[in-house]
Amino acid sequence: MPDRTHIRTACQTDAPSLGRGLAELAEQAAAGTRDSCGATATAVLAEESSGAAAADRTTAATHPDLSALVSVQMSTGEGPILAALDTGRPAGADDLLHDDRWPRYRARALDAGVRSTATLPFACDGLTVTVSVYGLRPGPLKKAAQGATELLGDLATESMARDRLYRAALVQVDQLDTALRTRPVVDQACGIVMYVLGCDADQAFNLLRRLSQRTNKKLGELAGTVVRTRGRGLEKELIAFDRSAAPGPGRPGSGPDRDLPG
Repeated sequence: MPDRTHIRTACQTDAPSLGRGLAELAEQAAAGTRDSCGATATAVLAEESSGAAAADRTTAATHPDLSALVSVQMSTGEGPILAALDTGRPAGADDLLHDDRWPRYRARALDAGVRSTATLPFACDGLTVTVSVYGLRPGPLKKAAQGATELLGDLATESMARDRLYRAALVQVDQLDTALRTRPVVDQACGIVMYVLGCDADQAFNLLRRLSQRTNKKLGELAGTVVRTRGRGLEKELIAFDRSAAPGPGRPGSGPDRDLPG
């Protein structure tokens, strides 16, 4: 095979840092496994690990041909990675030339010059990582991959799982912060809508929410427009949208002739 180069295929999973961690893991697994010509590392969410052919995943490989070997397993639903994910145990083949368990994976691997393969699975906090090593000659790679590579995989998976949970927490904090910052504006907009339509607070909020969905605008952005204009120019749209909605019990009459708050 040509010299190793990093290649990463990312599909919606937690992006750059996960990809970098997998790339480092693949490089270290290849370097630490005797007779290995390269390695791949793949991460999938635990709930997607069964039927992982369609799962969102992030993959790193030390060579483009090896990245293709991961792709063919995910697309055909067969191969040592899928076997390791299904059983939670190492999987592989000492000599693919004489192993017919995964015909489509086997054909692609032999075409790339790969004769032996071994995959080790690791799981932590909803993240499942597989480390696969490949050899150009037949031989028991599975035994060689265990030991230092197994310890490395455990530590790396735990670290990536913590990082993933931390990033998810940051997203939640950011969403909460945005909600807290926009709440006063939404409350003001609700007050204006209540005045224009003569409705209560819940009806005003629901109307703004529905209007936000219909116009494909964020609620905070729509509320900001209502507050900046004090509802001027939006009266007819608000009234028409309110009338088009199914009337709720006890809905007060709209007030199209009201003077807007000055």
